[in-house]
Amino acid sequence: MRQGKISENVLKRSVLRKIKTHRDEVVSGAGIGKDCAILAHAQDGETVLSTTPVTAPLTELGRYAVPMALNNVALAGARPLGVLLTILLPEEIQEPELAQLMEQTEEICSEWQVEILGGHTEVMPVVTEPVMTVTGVGQRDCAAGRLPGIGAGQDIIVSKWIGLEGTARLARRYREELSQRFPMRMIEEAACFDRYLSVIPEAATAVKSGVCGMHDVSRGGIFGALWELASGAGVGLNVDLKKLPVRQETIEICEYFALNPYELLSGGCLIMTAWDGEKLVMDLAGIKIPAQVVGKTTDSNERVLYNGGEKRFLDMPKTDQIYHISQ
Repeated sequence: MRQGKISENVLKRSVLRKIKTHRDEVVSGAGIGKDCAILAHAQDGETVLSTTPVTAPLTELGRYAVPMALNNVALAGARPLGVLLTILLPEEIQEPELAQLMEQTEEICSEWQVEILGGHTEVMPVVTEPVMTVTGVGQRDCAAGRLPGIGAGQDIIVSKWIGLEGTARLARRYREELSQRFPMRMIEEAACFDRYLSVIPEAATAVKSGVCGMHDVSRGGIFGALWELASGAGVGLNVDLKKLPVRQETIEICEYFALNPYELLSGGCLIMTAWDGEKLVMDLAGIKIPAQVVGKTTDSNERVLYNGGEKRFLDMPKTDQIYHISQ
């Protein structure tokens, strides 16, 4: 199979159809476009869980892994409480490097006021680069936490910019190579895009502002996230390609590596739907988070991208562009 996320068809055929056991306590389980499991409690509360694996250089692993899991918890309308960590390491990793990873991870958790609840750490000969799997844990109120749901006729809003995480990773990993082409000032700014990785603030504001549905933009970029949102909700899309927000640093670095910024790892960017998208944009501006209405959901099965007078249909998610130069 190809690198990156497995295709939607494989996911349905070989993963979701194999899940047979169901319990009444499970409010929401495995499914297309679902990034969290939700468990109900007798005290009118629910536990929200989300797990995600991340590979990256050891010095950056916690920086990218923790936000992804906690973001998914927040997007379910929950308050993040903690994380469980599974860390798999190659044999050449030394203890001081592991200690540095945990210091970095604890620093991030402390910043977001969540606790490391436990986990598992192991050195394995079959592992060739560090892997961290983070399970985010949160709580939400049964009534207040649930969103109305994505339906036809809603505005589609995108927060911050696409390609943030991929740009940061590329700028950090290829800093010296990029410095031969671009000003160091631009490279340093791009490398710091990881400061935008949390979507917890905009998710909290969006819930108060009447958001109908939310979906994080991660692997597969904005194109992959739009497809997953539409597939999970059973709606169509009309999206203006020119309205999708992107930083100039992302455009320059993607052009240098011949990558498509619309299919690039985009942690820190959030897709939302609402009946009044402009109000949501204004509310997000109130907490200094840029956002833009980029289109609408429709009652058809078509997922359409407009670029000026050109019309094209959105393709199924592809392997994230980050893998094209990381092999």
